[in-house]
Amino acid sequence: MTPIERFNLDAARARFACDAASFALGCDNDLLNTRRGGADVASARQIAMYLTHVAFGMSLQRVGFAFARDRSTVAYACHTIEDRRDDPVFDNLLDQLEAALRAAPPPLIMKLAA
Repeated sequence: MTPIERFNLDAARARFACDAASFALGCDNDLLNTRRGGADVASARQIAMYLTHVAFGMSLQRVGFAFARDRSTVAYACHTIEDRRDDPVFDNLLDQLEAALRAAPPPLIMKLAA
């Protein structure tokens, strides 16, 4: 896979995680492109970063690049979300979101390139 293909796949995965987090939390903000927002937007973005890292097995550096954030910001988001998983309701939500993201087929463009 070329670096451009990898970047496109990473970006698609990040958008997918953002869509899943926005849908689950009832937040209709573009989490990838906004730098501002309230606590609900920040929380949804942290969840999306966490899901991108965990569900797709992407490194913190690749997640940061896909979200246009520093790796340390992604690490902070992942630690924050991991700490919140002590709440059984929140943990169940993340389990379901992770399973949904993992079960999804790869983007069609990746199938056509193979």
